[in-house]
Amino acid sequence: MTVQAESPGSSAETTRARIRELIISGDFAPGSRLRERELSQSLDVSRVPVREALQQLEAEGFIDTSPRRGATVKQITLRDVNELFDVRLSLEVLAARLAAQAAAHGEPSLRLRQVMDRAEEATRARDQAQIPLLNTALHAEIVSMGGNTLLEYSMKPLLGRMQWLFTLTGHRDPQVQCAEHLSLCQAIYDGKAELAAALAFAHVELGRAPSLQRLAGQLPEG
Repeated sequence: MTVQAESPGSSAETTRARIRELIISGDFAPGSRLRERELSQSLDVSRVPVREALQQLEAEGFIDTSPRRGATVKQITLRDVNELFDVRLSLEVLAARLAAQAAAHGEPSLRLRQVMDRAEEATRARDQAQIPLLNTALHAEIVSMGGNTLLEYSMKPLLGRMQWLFTLTGHRDPQVQCAEHLSLCQAIYDGKAELAAALAFAHVELGRAPSLQRLAGQLPEG
């Protein structure tokens, strides 16, 4: 079998995902310098995909760059978190409405059901590593199901920040979040667009206060 070399684009995407994962997990703490040479050696890739990955991560809000210090992990603030909730209230409500409309017109919901099942299993097992990943995947699948490419493009950089937020606020009762997700998904399966939109709004807004309270002692105001 012939093994094809990984394309530069896919290599940069893989590298971006790996660096982002290390930032979200806390292995790369806020303020940490991200040097191309060190990342290239530790991730076993050339410096070209590392450079491209860092540019993408800066656009997504995970790192800051400056002429003197180069790339450093961004210090997320309470203001950043609050603004993320503001944007989610608009985009995720739209995503839920579009997904339910798609279901009402016969769009299959199998993938959404599968992600919801996996998220429910992780919640029952209290798998703190998988819950943020699967909850983020669930929100991504709702966006995808709606079929609006501009919305998908707009949400793509936000999904990483949402996973970061979900990881930072892992103290929240996962059973409550899972129950909210189940209700939201059921409205989507049933094709009830306005109910799905209302449940999405409530789900996002109900998470705002406890998240900000939990992070108040950890993050600067901004």
